[in-house]
Amino acid sequence: MLHEFLTGNRADLIERCRLKVARRTAPRVTEAELTHGIPLFLDQLIKTLQVEQTSDPMLSRRVSGPAGGGPPVLSEMGAAAALHGRELMQQGFTVDQVVHDYGDLCQAITDLAFELKAPIEIDEFRTLNRCLDNGIADAVTEYSYQRSSAVANYGVQALSARLGVLAHELRNLTHTATLAFTAIKVSGLGVSGATGKALEGALIGLRTLVDRSVADVRVAAGLPPRHELISLADFMDQIGISAALEASARQCKFTVSVVNERLAVDVDRDMLLSALGNLLQNAFKFTEHGTEVSVHAYAVADRILIDVEDHCGGLPPGSADQMFVPFEQGATDRSGLGLGLAICRRGVEANNGIVRVRDVPGSGCIFTIDLPRCALA
Repeated sequence: MLHEFLTGNRADLIERCRLKVARRTAPRVTEAELTHGIPLFLDQLIKTLQVEQTSDPMLSRRVSGPAGGGPPVLSEMGAAAALHGRELMQQGFTVDQVVHDYGDLCQAITDLAFELKAPIEIDEFRTLNRCLDNGIADAVTEYSYQRSSAVANYGVQALSARLGVLAHELRNLTHTATLAFTAIKVSGLGVSGATGKALEGALIGLRTLVDRSVADVRVAAGLPPRHELISLADFMDQIGISAALEASARQCKFTVSVVNERLAVDVDRDMLLSALGNLLQNAFKFTEHGTEVSVHAYAVADRILIDVEDHCGGLPPGSADQMFVPFEQGATDRSGLGLGLAICRRGVEANNGIVRVRDVPGSGCIFTIDLPRCALA
C-alpha cells in the first residue's frame, strides 16, 4: 500500500525534499516552509490514501478535494496549500519555486519507490497525481492573489503619498499667491514691487508644478513621448526662470551657462522639463546653505550634455548606484518620496537618453542628462 510506504519513509522523503529546496537559489528557505509546506501535504496525502481504503472512499475528497480542484476551503489540502502559497509569496519566492515544492515531493516518492522496488498501484498513482494537481493549483492561486493584492496595495500607497505631496505643494503656492494678491488689492500696490514678485513667483511655481506632474503621469503610464525639435538655448532660458525663483527661496546661488544658439534636441519638452526640474529640485534640496547650484548645457561630439552641479558635500559611499531606485532616500533630509530621480531617469530614457551621477568628494555631485545632438537650421 502506498500510504504504508509513505508513512514508513516519511522522514526520508522530507529530508530529500529539504535537500532539493536547499539547492535552489535565493531567497533562502525558512523553517516555516519546511514545516508547514511539504510535510503537512505529505501527511494529508497519507490520510487521503488511507480513507480511500475504507468502505466509503469518496470521503477522501474532504481531505484532498475532487479531481479538477475546487475552492481551497472545501478541502484540508486546499486550505494548507493556500497557506503554503501565501507564505512563499511573503518570503519572496517566485511562483516557479511554489510549483517546484510539489514537484520535489513527487520526484522523491518515485525515486525512493524505484530504489526500494516498492510497487505503486495505478489507482494510488492517480490519487497521488490528483493531490499534487490540487495542491499546486491551490498554492499558485493563493500565491497569485496575495501577490496581486500586495502590488495593488503598494501602488495605492505610492499614489496616495504622491498625491499628498502634490496637494501640500499646491496649497503652499496657492496660499502665497492669494496673500500677495490680497495685499496688492487692499493696499493698491503695484505689481512691479516685491509683493508683485512674490505673486509672480507663486504663479510660476504653480505652473512648473503642474507641468512636472503632467509629465510625471505620462512617464509613469508609459505613454510615448511627443517629440519636437526644440532650441536648447530657449529651453535653458525657460528652466532658468523657475529655477532662479526656487534658488531664491532656498537662499542659494543659481547660475545657467550660455548655450550655443544652434544646438537643439529632439525630445518631448514636458518630459525633459520634468526630468531637469527634478534634478534641480534635488540639487536645491541638498546643496549646503549659501552655496551654488549651476546648470551647464553643451555639446560633445554627437551628444548634448546637461550638467546639474550642487555643493552637497559629496555622496555617501555606494549611494550612487541606488539613487535612481524608486523610494530610495539615502540622505538625512527625507522630505518627499524618493521618486524624483526615478521619474527623471524614466523621462530621459523615454527620449533616447541616459542620466548618470558623478561624485565630487568634499564638494558635491554632478548629475548629467545625456541626449542625442541635433542642430537648428
